Amino acid sequence: MLTGSVRQADDRVRVNVQLIDAETGAHLWADRFDTDRTNQQGVQNEITGRLAQSLNLELMEAVDRRIEQESAVDPDARALVIRGWAWYYRATSTATMLEAERAFEQALGIDRLSVDAKVGLATVLVRKLAEAWSPPRQEDQARAERFLLEALERDTNRSTTHYAMGMLRRVQNRLTEARIEFETTLRLDRNHARSFFRLGQTLMYLGRPEAGIPHIEKSIRLNPCDPNIARPYANLGLCHLLLGHVDEAIDLLRQARAANPRFYWIHNLLAGALGFNGDLDEARAALADGIRLNPEVNSFARWRAYMPWITGPQHWALLEKSLNIGLRRAGFPDE
Repeated sequence: MLTGSVRQADDRVRVNVQLIDAETGAHLWADRFDTDRTNQQGVQNEITGRLAQSLNLELMEAVDRRIEQESAVDPDARALVIRGWAWYYRATSTATMLEAERAFEQALGIDRLSVDAKVGLATVLVRKLAEAWSPPRQEDQARAERFLLEALERDTNRSTTHYAMGMLRRVQNRLTEARIEFETTLRLDRNHARSFFRLGQTLMYLGRPEAGIPHIEKSIRLNPCDPNIARPYANLGLCHLLLGHVDEAIDLLRQARAANPRFYWIHNLLAGALGFNGDLDEARAALADGIRLNPEVNSFARWRAYMPWITGPQHWALLEKSLNIGLRRAGFPDE
């Protein structure tokens, strides 16, 4: 049951919301929205969008807890799919992705025709590729593509399928197709915060950081408590760095690092921004942290090989005028 209250004072509106388990009376989740009432339509859209995003995640966690209690011995395919998504939406780490992958694999083993299991497993495989956690890259790409095409044959209007396909196209460096997939996702689900982020990120990779910023900011407003908010903060910081807003970029990249210090590439981005700003000691320390977390990415050549989607001519030209200058100053070699 969703309950709440609205309080108005002058031009401000405060909305308090609680999610309650109707069977037990337990409080599952609560949030507060403080907004300006001068733009009532915009305020309403902002609140409903954020509620939709938050409730989706909270309900999934609540259902997963119930499944764990009631179906621990022999869960069915549907229960395993929910468990997979619950793991996927938690703070990203090798462990959480392995748990998500295991749940989706088990679901597919029970029901080979499950579209939900195929989309979930494809999403995890692409995430592993995007984070450079998956050595058999071609095998995982082919498997993810097969699952997503099979899912689209069954249902062309499933937003999660188009989102995963957008991620796959980005990994394949087919950025224009990725942009189209994320735009399609948002037409099907206008509150899909991750698609706002990925659309903004893709526009940045296409050499249009100024166009990407509003979409990434929208994703943060829709899901400010995202366990993986490090990604939008980091990419927003990179957009600002590419546009010459160095101080703002460094602040956002530091927020990203604080939100999830396990991502090696965030340390690398921060090192480049700090080096570009002339803060060489801190830049070298950040770069050392990034290489410690992923020793395979220890040069520009290795970075380009791991992340081919950063190599587009427009994007790379912007990097060469900003981030790459700072990384070279910090000691990041070309080969």
